[in-house]
Amino acid sequence: MYDNYLHADLTRKIIKAFYVVYNKLGYGFLEKIYKRALLIELRKMGLHCVEEAPVRVYYDGELLGNFYAVIVVEDKVIVELKTAHDFCDADEAQLVNYLRSTDVEVGLLLNFGPEPECRRRVFSNDRKKLPGNPQ
Repeated sequence: MYDNYLHADLTRKIIKAFYVVYNKLGYGFLEKIYKRALLIELRKMGLHCVEEAPVRVYYDGELLGNFYAVIVVEDKVIVELKTAHDFCDADEAQLVNYLRSTDVEVGLLLNFGPEPECRRRVFSNDRKKLPGNPQ
């Protein structure tokens, strides 16, 4: 069903690791605990992960500042983690802004809340060139 999605195999592995961590730890820990556990699972799968990857935002060619993506997997998927009861619009906006500001096209929003939840977002490179970004 999802085999035609961009980076479908990779996102499937990340989501599998998310559920492994959730099933072992359950709900109630801080985000940094889930991040460390997820990094362990992803690396056990042989995936290259960068934590707190800088995301630079430019305006008219000048650097405005940096965000830090929680995890970038294989330079193809940005993973943002939450530990809330539900996602909110700001969570989705944060992930989309990370995608807009990088060459990465796929993002996963993973919530280690009372019920595990994941959302997948795609923002293709041909749609997202910000004015002044040196991409």
